[in-house]
Order: sequence, then C-alpha cells, then structure tokens
Amino acid sequence: MERKNISSGTPWEPIVGYSRAVRIGNTISVSGTTATGADGKIVGVGDAHAQTVQTIRNIESALQQAGGTLADVVRTRMFVTNIAEWEKVGRAHGEFFAAIRPATSMVQVSALISPEMLVEIEADAILEKK
Repeated sequence: MERKNISSGTPWEPIVGYSRAVRIGNTISVSGTTATGADGKIVGVGDAHAQTVQTIRNIESALQQAGGTLADVVRTRMFVTNIAEWEKVGRAHGEFFAAIRPATSMVQVSALISPEMLVEIEADAILEKK
C-alpha cells in the first residue's frame, strides 16, 4: 500500500521524526495538532475556544492535503491543560463535528510543548473506498 506523508513545514517535524498526517490506503492519521497560525505563533493565547477552532482548522488543512475532509473523521482525541475549560473546548469541537459525531475523548495533561498551548487534538479519518 502506498504511504503519503503530509508535512506542515514546521522545523520540529524532521527533528522529532514525525509527519503532520500520514495516509495509507483509505486511512488518514493526523498527529497531535495545536493552534499554531501560519506565522508560527499560537492563535488565541489564553482562549481555549479560539485555540480549539484554530486547531481543528489546522487538522482540516492536513486532511485536505491527504485527500480527506472533516466529514471523514471517525475519532478525535483532545488534550487540554485545564479540564475546567472543557465546555469551551467541547463547544468549539461541536461547531465542526456536531453532524459528524466522531468517537472522541478529552483528557487533562499537565503541560503541552509551549505554556501558551491550551489544547492539542489528534484525528483519525477513514475515506470511503471508491
């Protein structure tokens, strides 16, 4: 089966040894994604809702590069630095996934790579076979 690695172009990918997303066959796995903007800075510093929105837009971009869409997502995993913010994160997730309804989880972690990051999300997608 052909493997397609999708890069976001960040300097961390070759250092850590990962891809933004990987497509094998009709399956796409998107790595943990944060609210990093095109300029490399965190969007929505201090705002869990805004960071979740940007994070999902970044996931959407990776999926599109791999030939998928948010409608193909079957699973998300949300990592938050403050579980008390779960409603803000959940509401933003619902803005994109209310009709799609992927399996999901949300867990609190002690920290992400940057203290400005409040949310990190992974996604798995399965494309319809043609």
